[in-house]
Amino acid sequence: MKKDLLYSEAAAAYPFGSRVVSIEPYGGGHINDTFLVVCTDGEEYVLQHINSYVFKHPDEIMENIMGITKFIADKLNANGEDSTRGTLTVVQTTDGADFYVDTTGEFWRVTLNISNTTAYDFADSENMLMKSGAAFGSFQSMLADYPAETLHETIPHFHDTPDRYRQLEEAIRNNAAGRLEEVTAEIEFAKARKADCAILMDLLAKGELPLKVTHNDTKMSNVLIDNTTGDAVCVIDLDTVMPGLTAFDYGDSIRAGATTAAEDEVDLTKVHFSLDLFKAYTEGFLSAAGGALTETEIRTLPVGAKLMTLEVGMRFLADYLNGDVYFKTKYPQHNLDRARNQFHLVEEMEQQWADMMAVVESYL
Repeated sequence: MKKDLLYSEAAAAYPFGSRVVSIEPYGGGHINDTFLVVCTDGEEYVLQHINSYVFKHPDEIMENIMGITKFIADKLNANGEDSTRGTLTVVQTTDGADFYVDTTGEFWRVTLNISNTTAYDFADSENMLMKSGAAFGSFQSMLADYPAETLHETIPHFHDTPDRYRQLEEAIRNNAAGRLEEVTAEIEFAKARKADCAILMDLLAKGELPLKVTHNDTKMSNVLIDNTTGDAVCVIDLDTVMPGLTAFDYGDSIRAGATTAAEDEVDLTKVHFSLDLFKAYTEGFLSAAGGALTETEIRTLPVGAKLMTLEVGMRFLADYLNGDVYFKTKYPQHNLDRARNQFHLVEEMEQQWADMMAVVESYL
């Protein structure tokens, strides 16, 4: 059955099904298929096909999403805030289900569209990055007392940096694409930081860092910005919400947001870790989340920034050695260029480590 018939079938399973005027592709996500549904009365909904190749248990994803969005909505409503703008609102099918399974066995879901907002790929100013930080900080704060251990792990070991290092070692041993001789310097870079990989996971194992609800994809495009006020409205794309460490979310935001170039920029003279951008995001994040974090969580935020950057670099390098089987590439050395880019950022973070620590410690 063609996809256009499938999304029509899915839309028909919802109460608005008979009032649909149009269904058009929506947003710039790379995993799920997303559509904007417009109805005769002007109501708008977001219809998504959940990618079951990436997410093996869509029912568990929806259970996670229903739990945390209701938890956030209850808090927003108790504070007199509009929960339909402050968090995603899942729309139930005519049968009262939280998702729809089509005739081919694929999963679909619907949420209310949050109008007059935009998701930006990159922050166009320090102020926007600061507001992004405040959005993810608020997300952390509102879910600080949610029982994280009850959430499903939608992608096992997603930010388990020691395991990512193990995967790199496996890729080195296998040398599936015959590229090992090209990446000697990059391998040595990763090997020199093997001990660093375990810092956060060891603290978790010792009980010195608490398990929290984490988003795990804290890029700028997963924050909706109000078109009128410029304020951050809502954190979206909750498929990867699972138990984790605050440093994971903070660190991935810094990796993506405190750099002066795209992650595949090949000219490393253009790639720099920006302390000013780091300060802006940190100000927003800790202004919203600081009260919900322990002293150890705050002190290890820079560690999260370094390890998330190192981790992604190792993943790019491992994929290059494996023959580019995971990440989409545009040319043969694309993953290698990405790895070099991320390792360069790690190096610059290390050079500015004292300054990074001073920034976060100023909030203690």
